[in-house]
Amino acid sequence: MTEEPRSEPHPRSRRSAPTERPVALITGASSGIGLATAVRLAEAGWQTLLSGTDRARLDEAAERTGGLALPEDLGKPDGPRRLADAALAEASRVDALVASAGLGWRGPFAETPSDTLDRMIEVNLAAPLRLVRLLLPGMLERRHGRIVLLGSMAGQVGVRDESGYAATKGGLSMFAESLWYELRGTGVGVRLVLPGAVDTPFFDRRGTPYHRERPRAVSAERVADTVIATISTERDRLYVPHWLGFPARVHGVAPGVFRRMASRFG
Repeated sequence: MTEEPRSEPHPRSRRSAPTERPVALITGASSGIGLATAVRLAEAGWQTLLSGTDRARLDEAAERTGGLALPEDLGKPDGPRRLADAALAEASRVDALVASAGLGWRGPFAETPSDTLDRMIEVNLAAPLRLVRLLLPGMLERRHGRIVLLGSMAGQVGVRDESGYAATKGGLSMFAESLWYELRGTGVGVRLVLPGAVDTPFFDRRGTPYHRERPRAVSAERVADTVIATISTERDRLYVPHWLGFPARVHGVAPGVFRRMASRFG
């Protein structure tokens, strides 16, 4: 049997003494939802392991939260394994994974740059799946853990000129839904947080600002509060704001009606 190759040690990895505090690994933690979630978890007494690609901002986030920066590019196929190895080397376990790293692009799908599409698929969809695959066995062995996936309303109903982004988030939603069945009764829970527009650097990075009147963008802190709620309760699917659950249900039962409404009011 061929042994699976292992990546080189992460540059920040070192064996740390086990902690009695719960340990959370947060991706996309240098800004936006990831940073706000890291702050909330630190305030609640969690040890935070923070991942992102902006080393300077990640170090600032680590100083702010008392956490540890684990810079990693999840757009690379070996990024999730390197991050998981580093997290386990630092804390010996991960009690909660918050997969909030994400990127987007707006425009006609036929004009989507190939490298942008590839990176969206890697960061938004493939990386969370790979991280869950690497961290889930330990959670199952301990019969305790939380997996929090940051989806999007776009992945529930579709959004014009955001086809690639919506596809990655829709895939993440179906992964969460399918995994929920597998994890029933194991002590490990999977949670799906579904925000609409969020006031973060996301839109600046994708190259186009958010211009719709509805829904209005909510704060990253509001989404972070929802993430905390999913970790500490049994609520496994939450919309932010909560009223977005209504149009999602309309889309589910009457997609034609939803499309006509979206064309008129969207």
